[in-house]
Amino acid sequence: MEIFPESLHSPPVQRLSEVSGATLLRCYQCGRCSAGCPMAEHMDLLPHQVLRHAQMGHVREVVASRTPFVCAACLACSVRCPRGVPIAEVMEALRTMVLRERSSDRRLRLSADERAGLPAIALICAYRKVVE
Repeated sequence: MEIFPESLHSPPVQRLSEVSGATLLRCYQCGRCSAGCPMAEHMDLLPHQVLRHAQMGHVREVVASRTPFVCAACLACSVRCPRGVPIAEVMEALRTMVLRERSSDRRLRLSADERAGLPAIALICAYRKVVE
């Protein structure tokens, strides 16, 4: 993994911070969010790994993962965080960014296979964000 100072403040990282309202650098990787996540076994990146990638400016890797759409938005991660990082809001911001990037006409376009692999709460949250 290559880390460059300019990647820490890149436009995608700044956008994620703005949309989520989170200070990503507050996370010190204790892993409590991942340990308490009921959906962790279904994720390809655990919540603390999502935050680390985001901190390092690797937002594209996070956006390419299934994790933001597997997140049930139950807030267990946010409640367990000793630093007060709103991890559930970061996941929702990632979903929002992905869906807005995919859909220039602001309609949710997912194939039947993509819809079948997503939890219902992810579709509901995504629909609310796309419609707003």
